[in-house]
Amino acid sequence: MPSLLIKSVWKEGDVVDVLIQQNRFYKIASNIAPEDIPLDTKIIDGAGKAIVAPFYNGHTHAAMTLLRGYADDMSLFKWLSEYIWPLEGKFTAAHIYCGSRLAILEMIKSGTVFFADMYWNREETIRAAVEMGVRATIGVTFAENLMTPESIEENFNFLKKECHHHERIQLAVMPHSIYTVGDALWIRCAEVARALGLVLHTHISETNEEVENCKRDKGKTPVEYLESLGVLGPNVVLAHAIHLTAEDVEIIKERKVTLIHNPGSNMKLGSGIMDISSLMKAKIPIALGTDGASSNNNLDMREEMKLASLLAKVKGDPKLLTAEEVFHMATINGAQAYGIDAGLIEEGKLADALLLDLNNERLIPNYHLISNWVYAADSRCIDMVICDGQIIMENGYVRDQEAILADVQKIISQVK
Repeated sequence: MPSLLIKSVWKEGDVVDVLIQQNRFYKIASNIAPEDIPLDTKIIDGAGKAIVAPFYNGHTHAAMTLLRGYADDMSLFKWLSEYIWPLEGKFTAAHIYCGSRLAILEMIKSGTVFFADMYWNREETIRAAVEMGVRATIGVTFAENLMTPESIEENFNFLKKECHHHERIQLAVMPHSIYTVGDALWIRCAEVARALGLVLHTHISETNEEVENCKRDKGKTPVEYLESLGVLGPNVVLAHAIHLTAEDVEIIKERKVTLIHNPGSNMKLGSGIMDISSLMKAKIPIALGTDGASSNNNLDMREEMKLASLLAKVKGDPKLLTAEEVFHMATINGAQAYGIDAGLIEEGKLADALLLDLNNERLIPNYHLISNWVYAADSRCIDMVICDGQIIMENGYVRDQEAILADVQKIISQVK
């Protein structure tokens, strides 16, 4: 793997050289001497650019890009049961592959190098992620209302055989929700995830209806229910987590669970607003995710940062969820949630990075770059995307992007 040297790039107020060897940041200094630079190094002119951490999308459904704009402006359960699930039932492996490539293209162009995906035909999403050079945690998804007993067993067999699939790809156990998975399967999923050292990821407390139904049927909130089954622990990542009681928050804190905030999707589906203030006071780790492109309707994590910060402030506290804090959620917190040694531009860390164009009008004047990045910028500000020490977007271009778009246009006619 050739080394990369980014010369004279702006980093947190200083102009530095950044040397990447293998797939890690090897040296960051004001001026790296020529004798310290390997002969096969590719040199990048970083003048007028800033280097920042890229995004780690903590919760999405990549292939649902094929459903962007298909069923809008309705509640979650109506959206799922009457529109999304019936149409998804027609998807083939080819649809999943094309939809995943479209999603990854969109994510790369908006600065994302990692995504956690919950969907079907996981082999196709894995193939797309490997080919396009990104990181991913790919879910082996469980939903008893949509699966046969045989397919559930196939999932567990796949987890055991493929749990260490690729250096940039890891698997996770992903029971869909408390309303699609029963007690015994929840317990089995938790046991398998712990035994294999994998993340367990699910949707939780996304709507009032979900919470009230769980209290009616189980006598507990969704969080209390999972706690009663012994599911919760440090390897658990919960998406949405909007409707939490004070007792739920204490359980989540005690079990060292990470939450994924999905403000765009939550608002669009009318699901509610995460209580960021209480969760931050409890020091619960929170990362960001876009959810799927059929409920957001894009996969732009920079936009998600702005939505999260403004939504937190809307009740009257402008100091809540600062630009630095929400940037942390979108970068290092997302990486840590899935056990990735990245999310910071530091020597020794995995070499994931964005180069931002400081001459873009959205980043001028540059009083505070991260504030501009959160509140003012858009994806046009991204000049280069680096993942695992490799350039995966340069000058706004992603390899094979024309073919990706052409393939989607061909296959989309087969969906409806």
